[in-house]
Amino acid sequence: MSELVTGDAVVLGLRPAKLPSRALALSIDLVVVGAAFVLVSAGLAVATSGLDAAAFAAVSVATFLLVLVGAPIAVETLSHGRSLGKLACGLRVVRDDGGPIRFRHALVRGAMGVVEILMTLGVVASIASLVSARGRRLGDVFAGTLVVRERLPAGRSASVPPPPPWLVGRFAGLDLSAVPDELWLAVRQYLTRMHQLDADVGRAMAGRLAGELAGWTGVPAPVGVPAAAYLTAVVNERQARDAHRMWAASPSSSDGPGGTGAGWPMKPPGPTGSGSASVSEGPRGSGAAPAVPPPGAPAPSAPAPGTEPVPPPATGFAPPA
Repeated sequence: MSELVTGDAVVLGLRPAKLPSRALALSIDLVVVGAAFVLVSAGLAVATSGLDAAAFAAVSVATFLLVLVGAPIAVETLSHGRSLGKLACGLRVVRDDGGPIRFRHALVRGAMGVVEILMTLGVVASIASLVSARGRRLGDVFAGTLVVRERLPAGRSASVPPPPPWLVGRFAGLDLSAVPDELWLAVRQYLTRMHQLDADVGRAMAGRLAGELAGWTGVPAPVGVPAAAYLTAVVNERQARDAHRMWAASPSSSDGPGGTGAGWPMKPPGPTGSGSASVSEGPRGSGAAPAVPPPGAPAPSAPAPGTEPVPPPATGFAPPA
């Protein structure tokens, strides 16, 4: 699945992650971070064995903040919402509007995670995730983020909705050759998921995609046409052109009156190569007309003087008396 749907490296065709998958991802992250914390603490304990109690306590607090709090924040910021556990479970942290998270979002989530995950052993985070309709914990609510599923089961693809009837064929003369495939994929992903988005977010995203599409075509969107309807009409026009090209390139597309396919057999071309078959003399007794010479052929020579003309072949009918 592509990550160029919104222009911010976020896929639209994702669904909010629920508590079981989030708990599994969090467990993986806690195991990795806990192992790193134990190793770092053991190394520091050996290195700071000569320090007094106050200095050792300060080093321990700094290690806790750097490893258990700072490391997850840095990983989520650099990976745009993918920690090791989320990557293994196919999850990702995004903003409410579908964009990638920044440092401030990861910082708020990490700070709240200390309270609702580490200090309460995940009880507060579990209750908040169960209560929320989109499975968000308190850190997601305060940071304005959402954990979504990046991997969906195969075969769960939706079709692009048809355009309004009054827009069908309106963009037949639009030049679509310069539009990149990434933008087509972005528009298609939006159209298949636009009914699952928030109304305001969907309108803003449709306007942005329509503006990008109009920039590549060189023709602005018609005034008064909604952005979503404009996108559906243009995508429908591209699909119609692709279908026409596929039909024209297929071997059976030439079947028809005057075609060369097997469904419409043609007569072999005549002697002149003009494509029309010459009228030949039928079998004797069939009443067919005599052969007609093709255009440009020399006329039959007249019989020489003193010789009897050769009678024409019999037709099987006696002339009237």
